[in-house]
Amino acid sequence: MSTAFDRRLAGADAAARELRTVRDLLRWGVSRFESAGLAYGHGTDNGWDEAVALLLWALHLPPEPLDPWLDARLPRAERRAVLELFERRVASREPAAYLTGEAWLRGMRFACDARALVPRSPIAEALDEALPQWLELHPRAPSWPASILDLCTGGASLAILAAHRFPEAQVVGADLSADALALAAVNRERHGLQQRLELLRGDLFAAVRGRRFDLVLCNPPYVNDASMQALPPEYRAEPRAALAGGPDGMDLVRRILAQAPSHLCGDGLLLLEIGHEAAHFEAAFPALEFHYLPVAAGERMLVLVEAGQLAAAAIRSRAPRRGSIPRRGTARPRARRP
Repeated sequence: MSTAFDRRLAGADAAARELRTVRDLLRWGVSRFESAGLAYGHGTDNGWDEAVALLLWALHLPPEPLDPWLDARLPRAERRAVLELFERRVASREPAAYLTGEAWLRGMRFACDARALVPRSPIAEALDEALPQWLELHPRAPSWPASILDLCTGGASLAILAAHRFPEAQVVGADLSADALALAAVNRERHGLQQRLELLRGDLFAAVRGRRFDLVLCNPPYVNDASMQALPPEYRAEPRAALAGGPDGMDLVRRILAQAPSHLCGDGLLLLEIGHEAAHFEAAFPALEFHYLPVAAGERMLVLVEAGQLAAAAIRSRAPRRGSIPRRGTARPRARRP
């Protein structure tokens, strides 16, 4: 005789009839998401936050605060609308931001759909926190940065955040995808940056041939082949070309580092997201000195490289090898905390 307990969850129709409050619907939504085995990571990392985001959007409520609404009773039509959105999230396995058409990053709202990745890069956090801390230890001129390039800009969330963080800078967003740039144009207009944010199409730095920048931001495709095969459906719903980085994840990163010296000013910086590929990055660039910028998601997800470090690495990589004697100057210092 089996001792397994048969766990039960009411269907959406029963929930619409019997549940009443926002709190009731959120509890049901979390149970539904957990029972379906959803994957998170596109702005939320758990079922509760995912259910909250979808419910508040469906009810035309601001993204925060939640507490004032928890005990609000909802008419049946609103309950059905929320439950239908929950069910669509389960059935489609698309990121919630693709269902609502919007994503929030660092308190700013962006148009979002399957033409580009859901905005979530930790570079956004670094622009507000780790990068200013690093610059306190490695100061630049007061006018720095006068020019910023967001390479692989997608929907332009990082370009827009950089424009707000550095209000005197001119910003360029570049991408190979015409569809992504069309979405970026929508976000540019929403944030009133038509005069400060230039959008260009091209293959990496080819879009800005002959130009140099004080700061280059880049969230490139860097997911290695093995990890790509293991991605849950929510991630496979995003553009593959914006994720897949080849066998070790470094295919495009190699091109970026090779081309960057020709497009950085003398005191320029390249801020590059590498996610969980730190081991592959270090193996791919043994001659490169660089800094890790720590963020809440991890200590080794963002790489900061100075223009001089890129030039020195290029010289070292061309130097003849001498047996197995280690080359000097190949240390990879982490970012120093203030």
